Amino acid sequence: MRKYLLISSLLILGACKTVPLTGRKQVSLIPGSQMNAMAVNQYQQVLSESKVLRGTPEANMVNTVGQKISQAVEQYLRQKGHAEMIKDFKWEFNLIEENVANAWCMPGGKVAFYTGILPICQDEAGIAVVMGHEVAHAIANHGSERMSQGLIQQFGGAALQVAIKEQPEKTQGLYMAAYGIGSQYGAMLPFSRLHESEADEMGLVFMAMAGYDPREAPKFWERMAANSGGSQPPEFMSTHPSNQTRIKDLNANMGEAMKYYLKTQAK
Repeated sequence: MRKYLLISSLLILGACKTVPLTGRKQVSLIPGSQMNAMAVNQYQQVLSESKVLRGTPEANMVNTVGQKISQAVEQYLRQKGHAEMIKDFKWEFNLIEENVANAWCMPGGKVAFYTGILPICQDEAGIAVVMGHEVAHAIANHGSERMSQGLIQQFGGAALQVAIKEQPEKTQGLYMAAYGIGSQYGAMLPFSRLHESEADEMGLVFMAMAGYDPREAPKFWERMAANSGGSQPPEFMSTHPSNQTRIKDLNANMGEAMKYYLKTQAK
């Protein structure tokens, strides 16, 4: 047992990484290439089971915003010497017809928007708020970090390859949970709120880098709050910060985001 604990500790220490922009240290046990390969399969499965809209004005708008933000993020990471973080990314931006106010981004830049969130977005800038946030999850490696925590909790000192080979359904479930597809996170709720807040901070800058006014972000969350009709659960029971907390934090980070936005307007 002591041997396995030592191996686990060494693996965790060796897997420490730093999140771009925020500088937070994180543990990520799973290689990016492996997360990206899993993402391709899961993404294609979701698309095959959904009604994907192509060529409509709304679908084109989602793709346009996605391309602008992804290009801005790639340029930023290259300038900061982090090009390796997105070297295997193959961006896709798809709009799924379903009346749910949701969107997500898997590793490798696999993005899905649902039509139910578009009325809250209202326009291209609103889509950019959501797109920047979801892309931030992928750039910050949140899914791998969350899945790593799940692997540590459920498999202890077992090697990742052994866990995936011997219990594929459980590891697939961890992957789906890591991206908010279908299951709850149990004891990891506070950790998930940390990810959401970090993605808000990074997403605000990402949308500004792409030339979208970051001051639209608090407005989006005001609309989201109005849309929820007061049905949002208490913050300590939710995987997300409350809408009011998000608005307060976004305004607190607005100064930094505006620097990037004003640079795009001066060109």
